[in-house]
Amino acid sequence: MDDMVEQDNNRFQRKIRSFVKREGRITAGQSRALEELLPEYGITLEAGEINFENLYSRQAETILEIGFGMGQSLISQAQTHSEINYFGIEVHRPGVGSLLKIMTEENIENIRVSLDDAIDVLEQQIPEQSLNGVQLFFPDPWHKKKHHKRRIVNDRFVALILSRLKPGGFFHLATDWENYAEQMLEVLSANDQFKNDSEDGTFIPRPDLRPLTKFEKRGHRLGHGVWDLMFLRKP
Repeated sequence: MDDMVEQDNNRFQRKIRSFVKREGRITAGQSRALEELLPEYGITLEAGEINFENLYSRQAETILEIGFGMGQSLISQAQTHSEINYFGIEVHRPGVGSLLKIMTEENIENIRVSLDDAIDVLEQQIPEQSLNGVQLFFPDPWHKKKHHKRRIVNDRFVALILSRLKPGGFFHLATDWENYAEQMLEVLSANDQFKNDSEDGTFIPRPDLRPLTKFEKRGHRLGHGVWDLMFLRKP
């Protein structure tokens, strides 16, 4: 009976999503990119566990970005570091369409994408100890206290990320909500398999590997803060 209760609780908790699909307007170019390019650069859950060497037709470091928005940051990184494989997850179709459109315009070949829920992709498709890094930039803060349970950064999520990282791999997070930054720091610091890369055990300056977005520049002009965290999986 207890096992049944636990299973029911897990199913209930799994339904609490960390995102809401706000599709917004999709342009003709984005729609065309989805139709023409997603079959080539997109991966679905039905594909099963991913072999990154086969997926990119080469051996290279692989970095996963969760929730890449309209794709500007991921595009910039892929262009700067063509030697690295980038795998992006984003549930909003206009953002994926935008990324794919720029990829073909700029002849970028080292990005693959998924439109599925990041938790499902991590659990079902990403092999253990296969990633060199995971990036989570500006996730939905769910700023109302009653919605904090929807925040993606929690103990279970951090343990899942840890299991997919290679020893020495990094987990880089950024948010412009101080309360969420403090929660992220608390949750990650509680996992003894992670080491905070900050000198004082808190936050780090924005590293060069995270491009400065238009959204963030606007925030700086308005006096908004941004907090970066960098944690490394211990050997």
